[in-house]
Amino acid sequence: MNGLLMSAIGFALVATISPGGATTLATASGAQYGLRRSLALLAGIAAGLGALVGSVAGGLGSAVLAWPTMQLWLRLAGSAYLLWLAWTIFRTGEPNATTSSAPAGFVAGFLLLWLNPKGWTMALAAAAAYADLADNPVTLGLILCLVFGIAAMNSLILWCVAGSWLARMLTRPWQWRHLNRVLGLLLGLSVVPMWL
Repeated sequence: MNGLLMSAIGFALVATISPGGATTLATASGAQYGLRRSLALLAGIAAGLGALVGSVAGGLGSAVLAWPTMQLWLRLAGSAYLLWLAWTIFRTGEPNATTSSAPAGFVAGFLLLWLNPKGWTMALAAAAAYADLADNPVTLGLILCLVFGIAAMNSLILWCVAGSWLARMLTRPWQWRHLNRVLGLLLGLSVVPMWL
C-alpha cells in the first residue's frame, strides 16, 4: 500500500479517536442508550466527517477559505449547535426503561461535523497534506471521504462502548447526574478552542 495513503489512514485514526465534541457525544450516547441504539448517531457523525473531508478536498475548502464571513457564520452556528447538545446532555438524568426518549440520530450526528469548525480545520489540513494521493480533486475527495469515514466509525464505536461500560458502573441516580454534567461540560468546553 502507498506510504502516503498509510500516512493518511494514521492521521485519520489519530484525529478521530482524540477527545472532542464527537467523541464526547458518542460516549454520552453509549452511556445513556448503549451501542445498538447509538449506531444511527455514530453513522451520522462518520458520514458527516467523511463527506466534509471529501467535499473540502474536492474544492469546497477553497471557497470557505476565500470567504471570511462564511467562516464566522460557521463558527457561530457550530458553537450554538454544540452548546445546545451540551445542555441536552447536561440536564439528562438516569436512563429509564420506561422513558420514550430516543438517542440523537443520523442527522444530528451529520450536522455535528458540518457545523463544527474543528471538523473544517481537520478537513482542510487533510486535504492539504494528502493532495498528492490523487491526480484530481474528485478522486482525492473520494479517497479521503472513505478513509476518514471508516476511521471515524471505528473510533466512535470505541468511545460508545466505553460509555456503555461506564454506564454499568453507575448504580445511583446521583452518579448519572454527575456523569451527564461532566460530559455536558466537556462538550460545552469543546467550543472554546474554536474561538482561540
